[in-house]
Amino acid sequence: MNKVNTSTMIRTKDMTKVAMLSVIGFVLMYFQLPLTFVAPPFMKLDISDLPVLMGAFTMGPVYGIIIAALKNLMHIIFKGTMTAGVGELSNFIISSTFALVSSYIYRKHRSYKGAVLSMTVGVLAMTILAMASNYFVVFPLYGKVMPMEAIIAMGSAITPKITGLFTMMIYSVIPFNLIKGFTTSAVMMLVYKNCLLYTSPSPRDS
Repeated sequence: MNKVNTSTMIRTKDMTKVAMLSVIGFVLMYFQLPLTFVAPPFMKLDISDLPVLMGAFTMGPVYGIIIAALKNLMHIIFKGTMTAGVGELSNFIISSTFALVSSYIYRKHRSYKGAVLSMTVGVLAMTILAMASNYFVVFPLYGKVMPMEAIIAMGSAITPKITGLFTMMIYSVIPFNLIKGFTTSAVMMLVYKNCLLYTSPSPRDS
């Protein structure tokens, strides 16, 4: 009976943390900064991946993915979408990859250095997947919302090196995601100790 009660308490505690971190992620999505020197106006920097990372590091990768999904779902429901859900899909894919890779490595190297290593690898993995997903899925979907020529023109206005979809990935999507990933990682390192003190790893995260 005690084991059942303990298990129920753990599940309830985890659900509460997931809900709280999802709301924080949703709120952080309101604070966006356009990086007009490297990306079109519809690509904006935020640190909403921070609570996703916190959940993944302290409770496990699956929780990070759930938080990434919930924050984007809340964004669509309460704020709406200007991209027919394409922007939120892209955010979910990238957030989930970042959290999954980073937390998987961190679980094997639970230390400050391990956190730095895991997030560095996570940013690189996130950036590679961002390039692939944007090239094959996200930007073609954007092309159904607005003409692809107009999207490429936004990139060409930043640098004449952008002449098509592939060069958009090289000169815009890749640097944008590197900046976003390392910015989020830097903030995560600032709250690293407090994050782990506040939320100890779940028993299932062993």
